[in-house]
Amino acid sequence: MISEIKKVTDTKMQKSLESYKNSLAKIRTGRAHAGILDHVQVDYYGASMPINQISTITVTDATTVTVQPWEAKMAGNIEKAIRDAGLGLNPVSSSSVIRVPMPALTQERRKELIKVVKVEAEEAKVSVRNIRRDANSDLKTQLKDKLITEDDEKRTQDEVQKLTDKFIAEIDRLTTEKEKELLTL
Repeated sequence: MISEIKKVTDTKMQKSLESYKNSLAKIRTGRAHAGILDHVQVDYYGASMPINQISTITVTDATTVTVQPWEAKMAGNIEKAIRDAGLGLNPVSSSSVIRVPMPALTQERRKELIKVVKVEAEEAKVSVRNIRRDANSDLKTQLKDKLITEDDEKRTQDEVQKLTDKFIAEIDRLTTEKEKELLTL
């Protein structure tokens, strides 16, 4: 039972960290990277598909992402999906190739993005702490039902706290990295 609680807690915290990493990837830094379009969904014959499943995405230079649709007639839908994705990008279509220039970020916009990063980081930390709370609650229930001893409960709570500290430190590290990336011109 105790090993199961630790395993589930670690898995859930790992998922929270991955979710945070995905959130950070969506925050634009002014430099082109193919991952910025990962969450863009395109209307593909009535179904919503991720853009990377219907086209090839490449980085042409430091400020341009190129999208090559696998079907030329999908170019219009892809262009519309990128424009409507809320990324502040304005794609330019030329025949069957779509170029997505990354506009330079102003200092004011960089500061706004750093605030967004901090909010995302705090949400990720809250998620990790909630997972810790749930694990500790499970331990208390097991202690109350006399399935584990008080020593086992205390030892496992300490291990869960170490896991929590590890994941929060990783969130802090990623946040600092992203802030530096945003402030670099």
